[in-house]
Amino acid sequence: MATLDDLRRVAARLPGSEERAMTGGAAWFVRNKLFTWECSPWPSIPEDLREVIASELVVGVKVADELDALALREMAPDVFLRRTTRWGEPKIAFRMRAIDDDHLIELVTEAWRVQAPQYLRREFDAR
Repeated sequence: MATLDDLRRVAARLPGSEERAMTGGAAWFVRNKLFTWECSPWPSIPEDLREVIASELVVGVKVADELDALALREMAPDVFLRRTTRWGEPKIAFRMRAIDDDHLIELVTEAWRVQAPQYLRREFDAR
């Protein structure tokens, strides 16, 4: 079961990553672009999803496009939530209790790649 501290460790190793405290929880940015965030049960989210988000740690990440989000939801519907809101699309939310460490690293790193400028992606790839 992945934790918020695990997420922090993954995000901290990405060039230009910056954690900020937001109204809904922690969020990570690269060059002022949001790439990963702790989900909050906002009133605009469907009630059944609000209940899930209120009862367990759910994290959202940016994805390259809506097809990526759809593929993840279809691959593991018990891990990935259906669309929470249209804000910030394309994105996907997932249950941290159901994600393994390798998949967490992959999801956060790919979300960072979606938002990071090319020079930071090159820096990361050169490591």
